[in-house]
Amino acid sequence: MAWFQVSFGSSKLKRQVNANVLIPADDRMGLVPRGDKQYKTLYLLHGYSGDYTDWLTNTSLMEMAMMNDIAIVMPSGENSFYLDIERSGRMYSEFIGQELVDFTRRVFPLSRKREDTIIGGLSMGGYGALYNGLKHNDVFAHVIALSSALIVDTAPSSTYEPNMMGIHRGYFEEVFGDLDTLMESDKNLEVLAKQVLDKGKNLPDLYIACGWNDNLCYGNRKFSKYLNDIGFKHIYEEGAGTHEWPFWNNFLKRGLARLELAPKMPPMTPPFWTDAESDSPNPVTP
Repeated sequence: MAWFQVSFGSSKLKRQVNANVLIPADDRMGLVPRGDKQYKTLYLLHGYSGDYTDWLTNTSLMEMAMMNDIAIVMPSGENSFYLDIERSGRMYSEFIGQELVDFTRRVFPLSRKREDTIIGGLSMGGYGALYNGLKHNDVFAHVIALSSALIVDTAPSSTYEPNMMGIHRGYFEEVFGDLDTLMESDKNLEVLAKQVLDKGKNLPDLYIACGWNDNLCYGNRKFSKYLNDIGFKHIYEEGAGTHEWPFWNNFLKRGLARLELAPKMPPMTPPFWTDAESDSPNPVTP
């Protein structure tokens, strides 16, 4: 396994940005180069108040990269919901869906095929994965959205009263823009999903999951029902858990496993030695 920490100038965000990149290797020590292999890639987004180190710190991500034979790219998205924020000129959606993909494909041995490119995330990053997977459906073929913060419907009725999380009307206006027209805009994922479906091409494969005891579960159920109502095929799962890393670790594994990313390998045959007297095979004891 090779682990890179990169920093580069972003024209979309107008500053230096940081990212972690995992690249599998042929052996368990990560010492064997992979030649001209082009890796399938997961672009993985963190949640509100997090950064590009979160997934590596809190999950078994290196194991997942090796088991699925995929590269994983983890950028920082601040608290942007991975949207283009016109007011400040910080174009996070263009950064995620265009610039970051282009940069990492130039620098690392990543596949340029749409079918080999996945976007995933948790909470705010789950919303970001759905939004950018739908918005940039010519780039991303698969979406893994965990405990997605589908909260745009609460923004129009929000107030300026401060709270511990800093999520008040002023924040919503900064990130989502005009709250009076928000529900009719493509920042409402129901509107965006319908727009993509009506175009009838490049429909991304959606995997959505949320914990039973997560406060965001109702919003995720509602979105899944809407997708069913309009005929947008997707997978929706729920399981034991709240808004917590054990859930995200387990369900990221499930989301990746269903894609069957790693090549099928023949079953391993254990080494045998032959007893000279009985001529019966016996497994080697380490």
